[in-house]
Formats: sequence, C-alpha cells, structure tokens
Amino acid sequence: MAIAKAERLMNLALCLLGTRRPLSKRELRESIEAYLEAGTDDSFNRMFERDKDDLRELGLVIETVENLDAETGYLARRDSNRLPPITLDVEEAAALGLAAKVWQQARLAGAASGALQKLRAAGMPEDAYEVHSALEPRIPVHEAAFEPLMLACRDRRPVTFDYRRGNAAHHEQRQVEPWTLECWRGHWYLAGWDRDRGAERVFRLSRITGRVRSRAGAFTAPVPDVVTVRETVESWAGETATRTAWIRLRSGSGYPLRSRAISVRELGDGWDELEIPYGHGLDAWLVEFGPDVVVREPADLRADVVDRLRAVAKD
Repeated sequence: MAIAKAERLMNLALCLLGTRRPLSKRELRESIEAYLEAGTDDSFNRMFERDKDDLRELGLVIETVENLDAETGYLARRDSNRLPPITLDVEEAAALGLAAKVWQQARLAGAASGALQKLRAAGMPEDAYEVHSALEPRIPVHEAAFEPLMLACRDRRPVTFDYRRGNAAHHEQRQVEPWTLECWRGHWYLAGWDRDRGAERVFRLSRITGRVRSRAGAFTAPVPDVVTVRETVESWAGETATRTAWIRLRSGSGYPLRSRAISVRELGDGWDELEIPYGHGLDAWLVEFGPDVVVREPADLRADVVDRLRAVAKD
C-alpha cells in the first residue's frame, strides 16, 4: 500500500473513531487534507467510497446514519470496534512464549517481546512461560536477504536478486514473486514464482548474492493456498529415497550424513564407509562436506559431485 493512501486511510479511521456524532462527507472532506486536494466533487466521492470500502475490508465497522440535516453521516463506534478480551489457557500461552523466543535473532525480536508483555498485562497466565522454560528455540537468521524477502512476502512485492545454484560457477539474476519463507534444517528457503522460467521455484537464501531489490507492480501469478516449501526441499535434498549410495566419510565428520546412514563400517586410516539411501539432490549436499567425503558408488552420483566441485573450483 502506498504511503499516501495508508496515511489517508488512517486519518479517515481516526476521524470516524474519534467523533461522537455522525460526520457527513462534507465534514470529512474539510477535516482530511488529502480530500481537500482531491479536486472535483466526483474525484472526492470516488476516493471516499474506495477508502470506506477498504476500511471495512480491513475490519473497521462503519455505521451509516441519517443526521439532523438530512445528510448521510458516518461513524465508527468504539464499542463495535473493540477486540474481545484475550483468553489463553496454559498450553496456548506457553506456545506464544516459545514463539516469541524464536525470533530473538531477527528484526522481529522487539515486536515479539513487546507483544508478550502486552499479553501478560492482559491476563496471560504468569506461570505459562515457565512450563517450557528449559527449551531455548532459535531460528538462525544470518542471511542479509532474510529481512527484505520477509517484507516482500508480507507486502506482495516482486523482487530481483542474484542467485548462484549449487552446481554453477557464476550467479544469475532472478525475478521472483515471493510467496513464503521457511526454515528447514538450519537453512532458510524462499518459495515463489520465477518470472523468467514461468514456474514455481524454491531458493536457498545462503545462495543469494548481493542485495535484494524490490520491483514495482503487482504479482502476475496467483499465490497458491498451500506452498509446500519443505516437501520440495526434502525432494531436492534426497529425502525421498529411491536409490542407495556408498560413500567414504572422514572419521569424526559429517554427522548429518551419519544420521541417515543405513550402515557404517570403519575402513581404517581415519575413514568410514556409509550406506545412504538417497534421491534427487544428494550430490549438491555432499559437495558441502568438501574433502571429507568421497563417493564410491553409484558412478553417476560420483560424476555429479565431481562436476559440482570443478564448477566451484573454476570460480
């Protein structure tokens, strides 16, 4: 929403909430500067009707009444626009307390802490937060791209950024309509509509290079009701197992790989052999372990890993 329109809607809402009697369109026009600058009466009437509809869509209850001068008047009674009392049981309050702690590393930390204090002041059980006080949840937010993408998802604004795929030597620019962000196994992923490819895509934030830039204009593709970020990433990361790989792993390293292994056999000289079920995308994951991993079988997986390492080495 443009700043000028947001300010105009806020001023209209304040006028309607602050009055003790219905206000006519004439009185509202004289009270709000943006309406005085609207030009003709037709322009003002169209603007006012749109603003009134927007406020109602946002949840403001606006009453229409006839005042003493036979003019249509408008007001928003405070009793009709007051939120009901907040009632939380111990489990719900504990869940909110944990959620507030999750965002301590992000820009939302202050807002989350403030919201928690307001809920406590409103009667949230004092001992609810202590129920799970031993838990220290965190969502890592180290990528510079997180905050601008979070805001773009919220505001439905297209973005552009430079992105480097796991097997690419150089980055390429992407034009994306961002839908949602999700954290999976310590990494943040963005799901959205890739305009250049005309298809849904998932991007790992740690592979975004440079600055995320906002673009003007609306989305060109509908946002789905359900965005399966985690399922897509699991498939790309080989979580949907269709084959089996045998790899050599340096002793004392690669614990995520070891947790997925069907069997582990010591080879000596500081190496172990792991049998791992895998699907599409295991090659990109193995590359992240660098010299601690050597693929034995199958041959095509070994070749894919070698190709990715060569692409990185050329950069």
